[in-house]
Amino acid sequence: MLTSYIGYVSEPARGLTLRTPEGRTFRFDPGALCLELLTTGGPGGFARYEVLHEPADLVRWAGESRLPDGLEPVVAPDEVAAARVLRDALWRLTADRAHGRALSPADLAVVNEASAQTPLAPRITDRGGRDWVPGATGTQLLSAVARDAVDLFTGPYAHRIRECGAHNCYLVFVDTSRPGRRRWCAMERCGNRSKVRAHRVRHAELAEGDERCPQD
Repeated sequence: MLTSYIGYVSEPARGLTLRTPEGRTFRFDPGALCLELLTTGGPGGFARYEVLHEPADLVRWAGESRLPDGLEPVVAPDEVAAARVLRDALWRLTADRAHGRALSPADLAVVNEASAQTPLAPRITDRGGRDWVPGATGTQLLSAVARDAVDLFTGPYAHRIRECGAHNCYLVFVDTSRPGRRRWCAMERCGNRSKVRAHRVRHAELAEGDERCPQD
């Protein structure tokens, strides 16, 4: 499990509920807070999946993310635009890392600039629990995301940033499993589809082999 820069950003993974183009839902755990932001849209062809249009959208994403419950940032329109810029930079960086390419200095600068801002501030409640200092801003939220990305890209799991192994799925995750053999965004989606496809291929090959065998 990835830990955050001061231990409160990446909580035990809950996973996100995503919907396929066919309307089916599945659970996806990308393994890090910064990678959860990538599910909101992205650059280029991913723009058709855009969901960050107004402040309420970013607030909703924060509530569905692995951040502890209770965070309700006050987000301004320009912070939504900044979230899209940060997300798109993270998309390119994670894809480059997953495929062994050099990281873009321009995209790294976007992450570093967001990371340099004041992050979210946790506090201890009267009952000994933890929540957030009221009045968190969208900029603080993005700083937490960027700092999580810094931890990921410079930490022990940096070499485990991967793209789903399915030929038509581009979801990115960090493999935090002990054996380090995760291939799919989710077994219930791409993993099972791959198994079904392989099963059909094997049966087709067996059937073809039977047809070629001479009959007694």
